[in-house]
Amino acid sequence: MSHDAISDLSIPVTDDRPVWDVVFAVYGYPALLLAHRLKVFPLLADNSQTLEEICSALNLKPRPTEAMLTVATALGFLTLQQGSYALTAVTREYLLEKSAHYFGFFWDLMIDNYQVCSFASLEKAMLTDSPQAYGGGDIFKTHEEQVELLHRFTRGMHSISATSALVWPEVMDFSRYRVMLDVAGGSAAHSIGAALKLPHLHVIFLDFLQVCELAEEYISRYGLQERIKTQEINIWNDHWPTADLHFFSNIYHDWTPEKCHFLTAKSFNSLESGGRIVIHEMLYNDQKTGPFAPAAYSMMMMGWTEGRQYSGQELTLMLTEIGFVDVQVHPAFGYYSIVTGCKP
Repeated sequence: MSHDAISDLSIPVTDDRPVWDVVFAVYGYPALLLAHRLKVFPLLADNSQTLEEICSALNLKPRPTEAMLTVATALGFLTLQQGSYALTAVTREYLLEKSAHYFGFFWDLMIDNYQVCSFASLEKAMLTDSPQAYGGGDIFKTHEEQVELLHRFTRGMHSISATSALVWPEVMDFSRYRVMLDVAGGSAAHSIGAALKLPHLHVIFLDFLQVCELAEEYISRYGLQERIKTQEINIWNDHWPTADLHFFSNIYHDWTPEKCHFLTAKSFNSLESGGRIVIHEMLYNDQKTGPFAPAAYSMMMMGWTEGRQYSGQELTLMLTEIGFVDVQVHPAFGYYSIVTGCKP
């Protein structure tokens, strides 16, 4: 070591936890997916269990099991008291399949497509500026061609939407609206949430044929067939039916700004006078310095679509340029917000 290098040695101004956190995220967070895949959470649904009992029930060895359970405990998904592991409230709410708010199908989607978030896949997406899911290309075209993939994807989308769908209809007063278009609505979770929370609202669910067929199954579970109708449509090329409320959830982040601008203009031109657009997304802050969740979501979108997350300011400008007025941004549920504007 040179004399200059020795003279430069000193204790850093900041500690090294942030750089370690990157490593620990890569190895640590997948432990929760493993716990989900190995059915740890349903095993603990009725009773707490010791490490030895969990290993015996799942035919696992103590060393890896303890590492996995410790991660789940450290991150708030389990508790450990007097040698026994138990579920926390968040795990009971979101990771037991019997819960109405079950999130696990989305975790299944991540597990089934874990190669998309590999370093090699994300590097290729970065260097080529193209999605890598299902081997690359348009995931929506793949879903039209491969129904089983569509089923898995739709289940995943439903599990991340069913809860937030019950919240945004109460963020502001939507009681005056009569007919809502749920544009490319996936499982119809938001159609269902809007119909449940706004009893005078009728909903027209728009998507391609195979998605409409799946959505009808979800709609029938809630007995809402009379108030939610599906309509097969190409949202880009076909005429939209008459409505005074347009709703988009996790749609804008699938597409480039130019295509989002097109959808915004089509919404404006299709809406009745006095009608309202609602965009439901995880938003960057206006400075585009965070938060981490939408920034990470953008990385996910890079692996799956041609889109990205937007800030409230970006979507406000887009709506204003098209002609919407009274544009507002409201926090909704969890990381989600709505951006909404009115057609004069």
